Amino acid sequence: MAVSVTPQAVAEIKRMAEKENRPGVGLRVGVKGGGCSGLSYFMDFDLKKEKDSEFDFDGLKVFVDPKSYLYLDGMMLDYADTLKEKGFKFVNPNASKTCGCGESFSV
Repeated sequence: MAVSVTPQAVAEIKRMAEKENRPGVGLRVGVKGGGCSGLSYFMDFDLKKEKDSEFDFDGLKVFVDPKSYLYLDGMMLDYADTLKEKGFKFVNPNASKTCGCGESFSV
């Protein structure tokens, strides 16, 4: 398995990188301790580090460090912009419980 990013999320991330004038950087996706369910997701523009897993989605580089990959293997990053929801959504088959906001989880 691997990490995947939907075309909608790729388009929004590329738009954000262009707006922030960050050409040539990739998206770092990871997990850190915290949040109401124990672990929380984070995303940031960054450069690749030595032990990162790297994925390419239509020219968008996505980096995941080894510790985060244990929790994110099989995860899909999506983006919605509708009347009911707007923002990035982590769809993670490894999460046994998620909080209401969808930004933290437990395994």
